Amino acid sequence: MSSPAQTMLLTGNHAVAWAARLARPKVVPVYPITPQTPVLEKLTEFQAAGEFDAEVLTPESEHSVMSACIPASLTGVRVFTATASQGLLLMHELLHYASGARAPIVMANINRTVASPWAFWPDQTDSLAQRDTGWIQYYVESPQEALDTVLQAFRVAEASLLPVLVNLDAFYVSHSLEPVAVPAQATVDAYLPDYAPPHRLDPAQPESWGNVITQDMFFRHRQDIEAAMQGVPELAAQADRAWAEASGRSHGVLERYRCDDARLVLVTMGSMAGSARDAVDALREAGLAVGLLKLRLFRPLPVQALRAALAGVPEVLVLDRNHSPGAGGVLHQELRAALYGMDGAPRVHGYLAGVGGVNVAPEQIVGFARQALAEAPQPQSCWVR
Repeated sequence: MSSPAQTMLLTGNHAVAWAARLARPKVVPVYPITPQTPVLEKLTEFQAAGEFDAEVLTPESEHSVMSACIPASLTGVRVFTATASQGLLLMHELLHYASGARAPIVMANINRTVASPWAFWPDQTDSLAQRDTGWIQYYVESPQEALDTVLQAFRVAEASLLPVLVNLDAFYVSHSLEPVAVPAQATVDAYLPDYAPPHRLDPAQPESWGNVITQDMFFRHRQDIEAAMQGVPELAAQADRAWAEASGRSHGVLERYRCDDARLVLVTMGSMAGSARDAVDALREAGLAVGLLKLRLFRPLPVQALRAALAGVPEVLVLDRNHSPGAGGVLHQELRAALYGMDGAPRVHGYLAGVGGVNVAPEQIVGFARQALAEAPQPQSCWVR
């Protein structure tokens, strides 16, 4: 039997820091950036108190942070970092390098608007712009889910040898204060085995890293990354089931809420799922058969799970807190592609809701659902406020 958890009032940022502490990484390079800074501050507090046995580095930029993460991971130690917005964009070049090096780094990203203009509000465009870098991507709804997901991310990363990005919305999650069940160290130690990669930088067993290769070797290397990605949905499901056994909490790869007889299903990621859940309850009370599908794992997109979850549903409404100029909502387009060719595929509506951190209340989502039920779907997302 696992040791009992301790309930604490934590923000999403501090929940992430607690998860990092419990995972026992050995190297933690971090550069402070609003609204991620409390993650770094809490980790340095842990270290100063002698409660965090890790090398905490504060390089001169986020590019240098990832430059430190990659070789540290390749030496065979567990690595954690955190960033947000412009910091994540500055890392972009090295995000490709990390996945190509098969470095299972775990990074928390606090979703924030990208410049310009300059702003500090919740928006998922920063991380969704990195969807082709080879990083696994999770999106979480609450501080508790943030803590649990960081721990699961280490297990998935080290099993797949791919880096993982855990995304939480700025302020709505990063700075919200909620009761969080913090597991005992013994529980996490039993859940996360010691990291022992099959290949690492070791003078006793020399290997080459990052050298120039032939076209065919590069082609095969990308095939290997794709094969690893294809196995991630099952690894994520296994990690979630194992965490449920250890902690009593399960989040799933995706969550279906009141979908069994739904005529319309709302689909979204992150903190908006809470408002959408309230909207579904209100719509059900009004006699409308509406459900919610919360997507937790975005990369790789769990296509088969999405198809199974939406089988027999006539209408889908995607709520995107992001904007891809010229394409609309990223999740809207990804879901349309995932469902293409499916027998009896639902009609997919896309709404750009909450872009730039605009608040989306449950009452507004109720209105969006009524509007979607009355209109024909459009190929591009509609702007709504």
